[in-house]
Amino acid sequence: MASSKEEAAMAYWKENVRLLITLLIIWFVVSFGLGIILAPVLNSIEIAGYPLGFWFAQQGAIYAFIVLIFVYVFKMNALDRKYDVHEE
Repeated sequence: MASSKEEAAMAYWKENVRLLITLLIIWFVVSFGLGIILAPVLNSIEIAGYPLGFWFAQQGAIYAFIVLIFVYVFKMNALDRKYDVHEE
């Protein structure tokens, strides 16, 4: 019985870490990749008069972070229900 709980806990933790790594990679790509590395390429496109590279560096990374927070909450609630560790 204890082995089954330990296996479930390990599977829960593994899925949790996989989700975190995925979301951090997305945030890194948006903030560092699009905002810094690819900024010169993206600057040829404008949004409301501002170069797209500048927009990603100033606004896009923040918006992406906020969206990722909501994605994390939604996914973690589903994961909690899957492993029956939800707070409700």
